[in-house]
Amino acid sequence: MDWEAIFNNAAVELISPTTAAYALAALGLAVHFGYTGLLNFGQAGFMALGAYGYAISILTFGFPVWGAFLVGVGASVVFALILGIPTLRLRADYLAIVTIAAAEIVRLLFTTNTFASVTGSANGLSGYKNGFAALNPLAEGSYGFGPFENNAYDTWLRIVAWSIVILAALFVWQVMRSPWGRVIKGIREDEDAVRALGKNVYAYKMQSLILGGVFGTIAGMIFALPRAVVPSNYQTTLTFFIYAILLLGGAATVLGPIIGSMIFWVLLSFFSGFVSRAVEAGWLPFMTTIQGGQLRFILVGVAIMLIVIFRPQGVFGNKKELAFVR
Repeated sequence: MDWEAIFNNAAVELISPTTAAYALAALGLAVHFGYTGLLNFGQAGFMALGAYGYAISILTFGFPVWGAFLVGVGASVVFALILGIPTLRLRADYLAIVTIAAAEIVRLLFTTNTFASVTGSANGLSGYKNGFAALNPLAEGSYGFGPFENNAYDTWLRIVAWSIVILAALFVWQVMRSPWGRVIKGIREDEDAVRALGKNVYAYKMQSLILGGVFGTIAGMIFALPRAVVPSNYQTTLTFFIYAILLLGGAATVLGPIIGSMIFWVLLSFFSGFVSRAVEAGWLPFMTTIQGGQLRFILVGVAIMLIVIFRPQGVFGNKKELAFVR
């Protein structure tokens, strides 16, 4: 058993672009669910819009990087309005139903052959990274040390991804300490009381939905930069993983989504490497390599379940705030 390789591969996930993308998407859900009490089960849809908006803008319309970024953000705002206008005046479970269905509709629209010339259908899109790579100020070569050593493009991507995560976390931390943030948390605790104070609860909910959705959209762009944009990556399970990360770190926190993403991906990578090598070494003779790939999710699920049992508020959560998260 090559333990060094297993631990090195797990350590890499601490600062990978995928971990950063999930952290940013979970931070968006923290705004939705943790601070406002909105049950958004369609964060995968926002991420898909970000990835496809960015890729299509560059490949089909020849937009520069900043233009493609604005297209993705604009698409997320429109998507949030479409979801929020008919549902935010109703009970929270209506938003949950609408968002999970809308995210699947978005994914299937990108999968259909009708728009294959633009979306690539099930094969997805690639070849849109040149513009971002051209912005790289780093010279060709290797950067970092040990398992964290990467080429110039991967290092540049990590710098940009984690800089965005840090800026987003600072923004959420500041805005939740503002009068707007206090109203948002008041809506989570008792929206009727906030309404009685003369606040437009519907408008505040819509603002929260748009803000968290924009975070999810930018996360989708980060998620797409190390890989191709494929619709199968944006299934409902993606949203469930993000919720697991959010609850693991702490729902109504700023650092929780970031640390939760790191824990989740390190555990997933560790168990993936351990199980695959255990099968190859004959430690699990009753299991094939494919079955071992599924076992890692079971082991990660058990690990998260134990954390939730013994610390239900998450790593950084507060039990008092947990009582208000519905």
